[in-house]
Amino acid sequence: MELSVNIDHVATVREARKEKFPDPAYAAVEAELGGADGITVHLRGDRRHIKERDLAVLKQIIRNDLNLEMAATDEMARIAVGAMPDRVTLVPEAPGEVTTQGGLDLSNVKIDLKSYISDLKGKGIRVGIFIDPDMAQIKAALRVGAESVEINTNEYTQAKNREEETSKISRVAKAARREGLVVHAGHGIDYTNILPLLSIPEITGYSIGFAIVARALFVGLRQAVSEMKEIIKGAR
Repeated sequence: MELSVNIDHVATVREARKEKFPDPAYAAVEAELGGADGITVHLRGDRRHIKERDLAVLKQIIRNDLNLEMAATDEMARIAVGAMPDRVTLVPEAPGEVTTQGGLDLSNVKIDLKSYISDLKGKGIRVGIFIDPDMAQIKAALRVGAESVEINTNEYTQAKNREEETSKISRVAKAARREGLVVHAGHGIDYTNILPLLSIPEITGYSIGFAIVARALFVGLRQAVSEMKEIIKGAR
């Protein structure tokens, strides 16, 4: 199982004072030294944390998988083709949201997503979609040509009794894998709530950001990533 570390919150700290530091590129190096299998960044339309320069630098320096989260817009498609991350994950965006609120509702997308994804894949970029744990979204992801899905775990992490949510995620993950999709999970995952999810073998990767960056305030980013990686490895 792979760990992709989302370093958006490092850029959020930088932008709080409009300084040149802390540099997300430095954070990416530390994350890789801690055992990260990949780096995730979300280039938002409002550029409130990650900037185009960050994306360009990361492409040059990281050794492993670079995952660009982005909205399905023409502007972002142009940026992705110019930067050439290893893969993109299409996510919804809403003005003023603190963080992504849910999965991309593929029944309510206004553009020709099948052509959009085909164009990106034609340039050599793997394409996934951030979805809620819903069977209908799996079928829709297949129709538009996605190669992977990242299952939104927000409701799971907020639930008082997580058994039902774990079962729902497991069913959706199994269905997606049967159809040939690569299955990842992310949103709100931390050092303890990840444990039940690790029993779902169809999930082969996790995208985790806030919990790791928060832990890094006390132990450093390299150590924080290493601790999460050891938890994931312990499930094998």
